[in-house]
Amino acid sequence: MGQLIKVQDFISRYEVDLNRYTNQFVRLKKQQWQLLKLNWQNKEFIQAVDEAEYVENESVLKKVKNWFKKRDDHPYEEEDEKTSIDSSFEFSPQLKYYPDTEEQLKQVFLDQLLKFQLRWASSTLQYMSDVPANMYFDEKLKYFLQRFPDTFLLMYKPVFTFKKASIEMDVILISPLRIWCLTFLEEEKDAVFIGSKEHFWQKRYQHGEKKILSPMIALGRMEKIIKQMFALHHVTLPISKGIISRNGYIDYPDQPNDLHILSKREHDLWFEEQRHLSTPLKHMQLRAAQVLLNYSESNGVLRHDYEEQIENLDEE
Repeated sequence: MGQLIKVQDFISRYEVDLNRYTNQFVRLKKQQWQLLKLNWQNKEFIQAVDEAEYVENESVLKKVKNWFKKRDDHPYEEEDEKTSIDSSFEFSPQLKYYPDTEEQLKQVFLDQLLKFQLRWASSTLQYMSDVPANMYFDEKLKYFLQRFPDTFLLMYKPVFTFKKASIEMDVILISPLRIWCLTFLEEEKDAVFIGSKEHFWQKRYQHGEKKILSPMIALGRMEKIIKQMFALHHVTLPISKGIISRNGYIDYPDQPNDLHILSKREHDLWFEEQRHLSTPLKHMQLRAAQVLLNYSESNGVLRHDYEEQIENLDEE
């Protein structure tokens, strides 16, 4: 399951400590899957709990209060491992019913893990970003988070600030071996897209033909900006561009050598190659991800639960 390190301009837990949370996610996922599977095999019913409800005792609240007093002026720099006390960043999957097969159990686990990942990618100990409800059902997001290896780091439509400009990106997938700049071209089933070096491409589908904006424009911008960022920080990870069209076809006679066409004919082979990549997280991969996070915009508001807890302590 790919790791969601950034979504749009949401504040992300990974911005606080990338190395720590990438490793913690892998351990947490493995431990909780083994526990859930064991409970399922032993037919131990687990009462469902509301993920938004967390109980914290007085000692924990005092630690939070002390932490607020000690933090520096950076609005999003937060706790180290010793003071990580927010239970909303824990993951404990629950069974509301007994799946009949292990595959069904696995899907229940992955669906709950996706919600957990969105929580990590949209909040920190003190701040949070509002996640639109439809984000939890985003098929493309689920595609990356539920079917790629844990060692793949995903930035989903991030917003960068570079050279005083705010720039919206598409999908950046950071594998241990390279950066993938990806965009989707998925509209009507079995549509055929005719690619060219022009500003517009042609789409042929059941109801006729129409012009569409070339996906190469977005891909070229992503690649150019990332290359400039990497050059400034001496990152040497290769960058590849890809157009994904799982339900259609792309015909691009003069396809550039560095472009990967991942349409209905080519997608599955590429996808299996990525899924079976057994390379662990790499130093240069994490360095590249950190550089991209450093240029990412982050907007969050103070979490109401902490405001209330601190106010309660002040009244005591």
